[in-house]
Order: sequence, then structure tokens, then C-alpha cells
Amino acid sequence: MTWLAEPFALDFVQRALVGGSLVAILCGVVGTWVVIRGMAFLGEALAHGMLPGVALATVLGFPVLLGATLSAVAMSAGIGALQRRGRLSYDTSIGMLFVAMLAIGVIVISHSGSFATDATAILFGDILAISGADLVVLAVATTAGVALAVVAHRPLVALAIDPRTAAVLGLAPRAAQTALVALVTLAIVASYQAVGSLLVVGLLLAPAVAAGQWTSRIPTRMLLAAALGVVAVAAGLLLSWHAGTAAGASVAVVAISLAAASWLARAARDSVRASPLPAT
Repeated sequence: MTWLAEPFALDFVQRALVGGSLVAILCGVVGTWVVIRGMAFLGEALAHGMLPGVALATVLGFPVLLGATLSAVAMSAGIGALQRRGRLSYDTSIGMLFVAMLAIGVIVISHSGSFATDATAILFGDILAISGADLVVLAVATTAGVALAVVAHRPLVALAIDPRTAAVLGLAPRAAQTALVALVTLAIVASYQAVGSLLVVGLLLAPAVAAGQWTSRIPTRMLLAAALGVVAVAAGLLLSWHAGTAAGASVAVVAISLAAASWLARAARDSVRASPLPAT
């Protein structure tokens, strides 16, 4: 079992495992709602919407997490403003701001000298560079995200069933939607360090999709998604170590592979159950 334990004997791999596991737990909880509510496009848009803030922070020497947060919050606010005042549909608002933010980020990168390494880190993350301070930030973000999900659980369930029913029951569907967008924003920003803006949606969606093949109960689905996400992080780090591949991309590939394997296993099980019994 040396091949299994060898990578995790190193401090930076241990930090990567702990940090990635914290991200997996947060993404498992938030990703469950993203899949249920069909908000994958919002997650993708927010992940790319961080690019201008991260690029500017890198160029100006500010903390990249601060730039990512400000950029993601600005995009979330912009989507809401376009919906309310521009009278645009939700997906149209997201699409317009998605393209605008991505274009601004590319412009900033294109005007920066020797920015190739930083751009790679922005797009694909650097989970092996997670520091002790990063772990504290991730722990706080995960705790806050899980706490918000618990507090907003009933309104979010009602919102998923029928927004009008939620309003009648006094569960404030608009506030629930705002809380959900805040959760997605938090998960995207927190996951940025681990897997980057291009791959973060895979970690947000794939474990939740995999868990959804085995249970329909939301709390159970969240727990299973978080567990599968942790497995994906550990297996991805092992794959990266032994195969010499990019760590963040390896984690994302393992997560998506788990989703595909779960779907195939569920389909095979359903096929066996639907098959008629042989005549005796």
C-alpha cells in the first residue's frame, strides 16, 4: 500500500487533501441545490465571471481571493439588476454578463506581461499550493455555507416545489433565491483555489449528480455528494501524483467519472429490475 500512502506523507499534499475535502463538502451541499434547481449555467457564469477580478488582483498585487469575491458578487448583483430593471429573462441576463466579464478578463490578461503562469493558475487552480491560511479561509467558508443551507432549507425546498406556494406559506421565495445565489457564489469563490475557474463547475455538479442516482432525499443526497466529492479529491490527488497530471484537472476528471459510473450502475440496476423473470 506504499503507492497509496506515499503522496499523503508530504505536508503540501496533506494540505491539498484537507483543503480539497472542505471544498468538496461545501460543493456537495450547494451543488445539490444547483442540480435540483437547474442552475448549472449560473455556476458556470460565476466561475468565469471571477476572471476579471482575479486578473486585476494579480496584476495589482492584491489578494486574488479578494478579487474573485468582488468580481463574483458584482456579477450576481448585475444579474439581479438586469432582471429587475432591464426586464430580461434570467438566462439572458446571465448570458450577457457571462460574455462581458469573460471578455474583460481576457483583455486584462492580454495586456499583462508574462502572465501565462498566472493565467494557468486562474483557469485550472493550484490545489497543491494551498497554505495553512487558505485552510482557515476554506474552513470558515464551508462552515458558513453549510450553516446558511441549514437555515434556509425549508424556504429552498418550498422554492424548488413551487415559488407561489412558498409565497403563500410566507417562506419568502425571493429571499430564498437570493440565499441560493449567495451559496453558489460562496462555493465558486471558495473552490477557485483548488480547481480554478474552468473546472470548479465539475466539482460543484458531478458529485451531486452522482448522489442523485441513489437517493431523492435532499439531506441524504447532500451527505452522499459531499462524501463522493472527498473521494474524488483523494483519488484525483493520487492520480496526479502517480501519473504526473495536473492536480485540479485530475480531481475534476475523477468527479465526473464518478457521476458517469453512478449513472451506468443505476441504469444497469433498473434494467435488471425491469427484466421479466424466467419462466419456471
